Amino acid sequence: MQNNPDTTLITATAPVATATHGGRAKCLQRLVRLDLPVPRTVALSFSAVHDIAQGHLPDIPAIVSQFDPTSLLCVRPSSEDPDWGGPGAVLNIGMNDARFVELSDRMGAEAAAALYLRFVQTYAIHVARLDPDVFDEIEADGREGLRQSLRAYEDETDESFPQDPGEQLAAVLRSMARAWEGTSARLLRQAKGAPADAGLGLVVQEMIPGVGQGECGSGVLQLVDPTTGKRQITGRYLSQSQGRDALGAGAEALYLEKDPRGVSLEDVAPEAFAALKQHAALMRQKLREEMQVEFVIENGHVHILDGVRVPRSARAALRIAVRLAEDGIIPPQEAVMRIDPHSINELLHRQVHPQARRDVLTTGIAASPGAATGKIVFTAAEAQAGAARGESCVLVRRETSPEDVRGMHAAVAVLTERGGMTSHAAVIGRGLGLPCIVGASEMEFQSKARILKAPDGRVFRTGDILTIDGSTGQVLAGEPAMMEAALDDSFQTLMAWADAERDIGIRANADTPADAQTARNFDAQGIGLCRTEHMFFDPGRLTVMREMIFAATPSGRKAVLERLLPMQRDDFVQLFRIMEGKPVCIRLFDPPLHEFLPTTRAGQRELAEALDIPISDVTRRVEAMSEYNPMLGLRGVRLGVTVPEIYDMQARAIFEATLEASRRGEPVVPEVMIPLVSAKREVELVKARIDAVAAAVASERGQEFDYRLGVMVETPRACLRADEIAHCASFLSFGTNDLTQMTYGLSRDDAGRFMSAYVRQGVFTEDPFHVLDRDGVGELLKLGVERGRRAKPEVTVSVCGEHGGNPESIAFCRAAGFDYVSCSPFRVPVARLAAAQLAISDKLGVSAPVNRYI
Repeated sequence: MQNNPDTTLITATAPVATATHGGRAKCLQRLVRLDLPVPRTVALSFSAVHDIAQGHLPDIPAIVSQFDPTSLLCVRPSSEDPDWGGPGAVLNIGMNDARFVELSDRMGAEAAAALYLRFVQTYAIHVARLDPDVFDEIEADGREGLRQSLRAYEDETDESFPQDPGEQLAAVLRSMARAWEGTSARLLRQAKGAPADAGLGLVVQEMIPGVGQGECGSGVLQLVDPTTGKRQITGRYLSQSQGRDALGAGAEALYLEKDPRGVSLEDVAPEAFAALKQHAALMRQKLREEMQVEFVIENGHVHILDGVRVPRSARAALRIAVRLAEDGIIPPQEAVMRIDPHSINELLHRQVHPQARRDVLTTGIAASPGAATGKIVFTAAEAQAGAARGESCVLVRRETSPEDVRGMHAAVAVLTERGGMTSHAAVIGRGLGLPCIVGASEMEFQSKARILKAPDGRVFRTGDILTIDGSTGQVLAGEPAMMEAALDDSFQTLMAWADAERDIGIRANADTPADAQTARNFDAQGIGLCRTEHMFFDPGRLTVMREMIFAATPSGRKAVLERLLPMQRDDFVQLFRIMEGKPVCIRLFDPPLHEFLPTTRAGQRELAEALDIPISDVTRRVEAMSEYNPMLGLRGVRLGVTVPEIYDMQARAIFEATLEASRRGEPVVPEVMIPLVSAKREVELVKARIDAVAAAVASERGQEFDYRLGVMVETPRACLRADEIAHCASFLSFGTNDLTQMTYGLSRDDAGRFMSAYVRQGVFTEDPFHVLDRDGVGELLKLGVERGRRAKPEVTVSVCGEHGGNPESIAFCRAAGFDYVSCSPFRVPVARLAAAQLAISDKLGVSAPVNRYI
């Protein structure tokens, strides 16, 4: 058999590889090479298992001959990646009437009967494919239960339970091979990322009885806590010695699941416990990974059945990788490569505890990660009132608008019926680090009645408790246990290693001083997008903004804007000082003005009272400003050209803040960005006015300053005409949210209604608002960069859409030659890590490890 690589005894030199025999087989060979006490094991290759599924069995007598005739055997799956699943292990193969008699003499009749009984029922259900109901009426245990189970098997199959170990083994191998190649199993593993033709290996291993006069039992052990990653011996141990039950992990790394009597494995078998710790430490050192050790103790002697990579949470994975690097077992670059950038989100926010019970009401689009529990409220005002009372509130809306921003600040989470990954709620939620689910269309939102109805019929009202899991998109009833954010020393160490490797800049989108402070805390290299309009929704400024909208003349608008000027200036001073000399890119006013006007009759009445005008005037003004398609209407640079007083005020606020903030610390060089540009002439018109404001401020203050003027490229035409536009700009910042919307002709606020169906049916491989579309939108980006740099080689190019925080999209941006990406503050660490991994991959020609066995 040793000459047959498809069916080979695992030795130190046997021809076993992960790509041909699977990860478990290869790991067992590594354990053998470490001289660990591993039972004899035969590995069957992918091709051998495929042949078995086709009806061609290997030499079963040759396999059986590798083991002691009195041994029981087990068969376990061995795929390339354990996450792909596979058939369950089958234990105690070889158990028959003769073996039952022999074991009865050694371990007692009842214990032997229990062993035989478990094998009979497992074989019947998973190999003979009998219905589990066959055994439901058997209430007896021990010998009587065994007798009844054997009779039930014979009644259902019209034949006696097989007694020949070779026949049993052949049937088990055939069953497991066919289960792997079945249609359902293939679809399930493909959903987990496995290729359609993924192979399965099988390992046949001698079972250690784990019975005798001394301490006997079985269990698993690891040197870390799989949830926290902290150094702590955890696991479980089941004693099979007379007079003892389960023993097992406990305090101070002394126990394996300490039982109520306080007995531990260290107490009853100190030498075995010490040997296990030594074996686990050796595996960690030599296999360069924290390993979970599956073991059996027989008469106080340890046998290692298997070693697998410790299953772990995101926070545990990070701590483990950092500690392995700090201990010199792996280099820091490999530690960086071992962490999935997407998983960083779990460290930055509270999460539902992995062991918590989840009462799932529905699943929407996971728009902003983290989890939070609170009372349902249906309006922004209710959220603000609840926050004033110290209550945690979940803001529930059909969809949010700029008027809801203050309520979002007050809420602990947001749930909307409509929207997609770049809808208002999603973008603002990510910016605030607020758990958010959008597109929860299976729930019925009755805003007027203050009712939320779940798909199963349950009704929730104002004040009822919901939990929003923005990491999974699940809406949960009640208050499950939570895990707090984990930004500890290990996180900071890993991010420092990442920053030392990456070669593309990472900035943050920050609209307020609070956002800027968050960005600073996450070590963003500046602000890549400050959306100034969000500053106007403060209640103290909103009325002034509305008064400006109602002004009939340019001079009237200018007079009102003079009252907003100091407010804007103070905001910018704070931004500049928080960023301490790092670049700050401020986008001039972008949204259509109608967004600042009330849509309800009550809101219009309040505005009429505030402005001391008839409500009919308010109604007429609101109707006059309505647009059929406001996102493509009078907004962005079009406002700057037709209502230039707004941009004049903002430019003055920026430049006066520049001089104020520069009085202490490094000189500030603000970046002023013009939004929604489509033509060079638009830039020329706005640039002329901004330059004039800058000259006026410098003259008034008697002090010169520098600034950079750039363009937000978010229309297809701006990409195509980037060479013309670049002549007037110091930088081109591509706004991929609107660019994706305009390229596809998709509303980013409404696409969530059908996007999942499109992805599921293969129209789009991914939601293009979540992962950058390389073929369409990406082609426009590359054209824009190429043409812009051809006309002006020194022009800075960047991406400031939400794609800037997506690892897959960052890979495209880096390859296309962008100078930096900008994303929501809480996505900055994700972007930093993803960028570092791309740089390391290019430098070393490697990718992140995918083998989960070690």
